[in-house]
Amino acid sequence: MSLAYKYRPHYTLEDYLRWQGDWELIEGIPYAMASPRPINQYLLSELGAFLRSVFLQEKCSTCKVYMELDWYVSFDTVIRPDIMVLCGEIPERVESPPQMVVEIVSPSSRQMGEGLKFELCEMQGVKYFVLVYPDERFVKVFELIEGKYTEKVDRRFIFEKCQVEINFEEVFHGLG
Repeated sequence: MSLAYKYRPHYTLEDYLRWQGDWELIEGIPYAMASPRPINQYLLSELGAFLRSVFLQEKCSTCKVYMELDWYVSFDTVIRPDIMVLCGEIPERVESPPQMVVEIVSPSSRQMGEGLKFELCEMQGVKYFVLVYPDERFVKVFELIEGKYTEKVDRRFIFEKCQVEINFEEVFHGLG
């Protein structure tokens, strides 16, 4: 075992709350968040608006769309998904798993989105996990079934008391 690994610090929520800048904390290890690329930011705003309109059209008022909001998973884990769908009563601080997490994947965030956050959300019981690939104009959707993510082929989602159909690929039309 290397000395760096053996003596690495283990940070907590208390430490996280004192840091400046944009960070995520996963099992005590801090990860600096890179500034988003313009294409990612464009898709984030388009997708957020698109999801809000789907929930309004389907009269799914119990669910709300939040962008870049911290999810306090545990005493040593805080992540900031690109988009979360939360249903029911929304507390001042999100500590329960969201119904859906959407991550917009860039070359610099691929390992974090496809690996670390994917596994964390699966372990925490997030019902739907969505990976959006701006460069490829492609979306992967996963549903939690019996504690494991399975890739979903249809685009129908059940959130509490409502069922919605979300065609994520529609947000790519504005990219030309």
